[in-house]
Amino acid sequence: MEHPLIERTIRTGFPIYSPRREEYGIDALGNEVFCGDEILVYEDEFFLVETLMNETKEALEAIGATYEFAK
Repeated sequence: MEHPLIERTIRTGFPIYSPRREEYGIDALGNEVFCGDEILVYEDEFFLVETLMNETKEALEAIGATYEFAK
């Protein structure tokens, strides 16, 4: 198992604090979200998927949240 920041860097090609990545915003839980990050969207709120526990993802899916990529 690798560190989540290493996995994110491998997946996105950029480290989390790279000035080359455009910031999308702050999610409902206070996490920084960058363009290209996977998010769960429910009504007017969004959540950074990589910070959520599986149970939280399942609960959000059950109430109608959808998976998207921040643009």
